[in-house]
Amino acid sequence: MESYTPKNILITGAAGFIASHVTNRLMRNHPGYKIVVLDKLDYCSNLNNLLPSRSSPNFKFVKGDIGSADLVNHLLVTESIDTIMHFAAQTHVDNSFGNSFEFTKNNIYGTHVLLEACKVAAGQIKRFIHVSTDEVYGETEEDAVVGNHEASQLLPTNPYSATKAGAEMLVMAYGRSYGLPVITTRGNNVYGPNQFPEKLIPKFILLAMKGLTLPIHGDGSNVRSYLYCEDVAEAFEVVLHRGEVGHVYNIGTKKERRVIDVARDICGLFNLDPETKIKFVENRPFNDQRYYLDDQKLKNLGWSERMTWEDGLRKTVDWYTKNPDWWGDVSGALVPHPRMLMMPGRVEQPLKSSESNGFPEKPNPEHMVVPHLKTSNSLVQKHTPYKFLIYGRTGWIGGLLGKLCEKDGIAYEYGRGRLEDRTQLLADLRSVKPTHVFNAAGITGRPNIDWCESHKTETIRANVAGVLTLADVCREHGLLLVNFATGCIFEYDAAHPQGSGIGFKEEDIPNFTGSFYSKTKAMVEELLKEYDNVCNLRIRMPISSDLKNPRNFIGKISRYDKVVNIPNSMTILD
Repeated sequence: MESYTPKNILITGAAGFIASHVTNRLMRNHPGYKIVVLDKLDYCSNLNNLLPSRSSPNFKFVKGDIGSADLVNHLLVTESIDTIMHFAAQTHVDNSFGNSFEFTKNNIYGTHVLLEACKVAAGQIKRFIHVSTDEVYGETEEDAVVGNHEASQLLPTNPYSATKAGAEMLVMAYGRSYGLPVITTRGNNVYGPNQFPEKLIPKFILLAMKGLTLPIHGDGSNVRSYLYCEDVAEAFEVVLHRGEVGHVYNIGTKKERRVIDVARDICGLFNLDPETKIKFVENRPFNDQRYYLDDQKLKNLGWSERMTWEDGLRKTVDWYTKNPDWWGDVSGALVPHPRMLMMPGRVEQPLKSSESNGFPEKPNPEHMVVPHLKTSNSLVQKHTPYKFLIYGRTGWIGGLLGKLCEKDGIAYEYGRGRLEDRTQLLADLRSVKPTHVFNAAGITGRPNIDWCESHKTETIRANVAGVLTLADVCREHGLLLVNFATGCIFEYDAAHPQGSGIGFKEEDIPNFTGSFYSKTKAMVEELLKEYDNVCNLRIRMPISSDLKNPRNFIGKISRYDKVVNIPNSMTILD
């Protein structure tokens, strides 16, 4: 069988448990691979899991959601991705009984976004490895001596496994309909260092460390197969290089253990009496009795399990004993039914502050958003709460900014001066004494931008000279200026063909000159690059739930006689 060698790999969910071990192994064994990791840093993710990889020049971390089509398309193009290993998912079964819609959103919709991006990339992706679970098979009969093979029927029994089965159907369909080079894996339970303690083994270890009781769902007779994390990481390494496109591979073990026996083994390592430290609690709405896999197909590729249960559990206990605070406060996860952790992003783990234990704590000046400004001769109030000075009171954006300030209890005032009049702007600063300045003022034309074609002087005065004057006054007094700009400065070109999903980035040079309005907005953006105190926010075709507002694009387009059939981005203002 011909071996596959990737060049640029995108790994989703890489700050999670299994994916972080896979990422670190690939970086260690194949330092020439470029690996881009994408993770939204949900409660069960931790950037510290990726510490072994962060020093590599071929490693890149991107915080983001697989549900963002724009972000996924952008990464595939700009990073020249040829391989995707898709781990990102909501995985805790208990949580799926409490908020199954979140599982559908992450596990099915997120997978669909990735597949669609691969389709749009038109042959760029050479491997798409989809990570599924043994739970899609449903229960294995207690007396079965042969495990589920890859062609077995899928009979999921809980919301989590149902979403994973649904995602698998999409993967299979895209493989057949569009020829995507897909491979699917279905794995047994995994344990080892770095795992968030909502899962059984790390939860039991942390409870045992505290001398607390270990809660067991039901009577503890449920049987599970446990694989050590490094064995699983090696399995993915094998599938990546030797797996056959269009195939499914079980990642399993024949070594099964009852949940009650796992609890007893952990009690034994802490010299605890299992008779007093094990507590039986209410079972899940449905708890499969057994999952048993036939892993011969993967073994035929050259993989085999290396770690014994005894050694793996001892290594895991040793790691948690040495790293008790790896996850911070996890008391909410240690209860018998921790469904409250389903809130997305509830616990986002920061990097450790020291250079030796985390990513560098010094900010990269090239990526600073808010500059460090001199405040001598400043009119800004010092050591006071925020106070915003907003220009563009009569505009839609400016009016909404005021409402947001009122809602959040932020002091604000609207500017009275004209942007092109420096004296009036200085008077506003003296009167308001703001901490920040927002500019939503400018000329867009009435009733539309065609007005600007016959009023070029007025348009330049407001959109170029006025904005530059405000930026200069703000810099002189140590103030950050947030300037609301427009995305109407681009048009599709050879590098961004229509329908490709390739969007324009912040650093791209404006290329649309079809209106004088757009020319002035592109011109002022270029000139504002000389001001390190300005943050430009581009807006395109703003829409909101305020359907009565005449400037809402939803209302505007409903009144058009004709509509141009060209895809455009939109900005949601709610």
